[in-house]
Amino acid sequence: MRAYLSGILACALLAGCGGDGGVASSGSNAASLDWRRVATQADRGRLRGWRGAWINALSHADPKEIAREPALFDPDHSIAGAMPPAGAYRCRTFKLGARNGIGPSFTAYGWFPCRIDRNLRGELVFDKAGGSQRPVGRIYADTDTRSIFLGTLVLGDETRALDYGRDAGRDMAGVIERIAPKRWRMVLPYPRFESVLDVVDLVPAG
Repeated sequence: MRAYLSGILACALLAGCGGDGGVASSGSNAASLDWRRVATQADRGRLRGWRGAWINALSHADPKEIAREPALFDPDHSIAGAMPPAGAYRCRTFKLGARNGIGPSFTAYGWFPCRIDRNLRGELVFDKAGGSQRPVGRIYADTDTRSIFLGTLVLGDETRALDYGRDAGRDMAGVIERIAPKRWRMVLPYPRFESVLDVVDLVPAG
């Protein structure tokens, strides 16, 4: 049931569902759709500046905190297989760097359940199930070592995500990389709130 609801949400969020019916295979148009045709101009700019955001954020974060997770916080570390498989995950968010020097330079949050499912058009959809800030959106193939996340931020007790591109303050854009055989990270450069860089740690549940 949750996979079905995630599919419906993703259709409403980003593309709208046609009458294609059924779940498409991984070789469908979902894998070949160019994220650049979907991303807003502002988000294309944020994604181009991903490395600068990393360097900026790391320069302000506590080196001791960074050293605890060397693979997670190394901007140059990634391996092949950037498209994570569908399934249940555990995820946790780290916020690095203080926006305009206001607030902490490193914040770590606990684990939350999240999912990656295929909607009715075969598109991968990420959905963070808990917390006061919940990214929801689609994952697009890019290269073998990175995929792209485009979505929106659901806040508080909201039950439905805004359409991507409707509210720049809610739009999210990130890079997904595989950093271990069963571990991925989603890197969100220059998010709208609080930090310079958000890093979401993704590990299959169970």
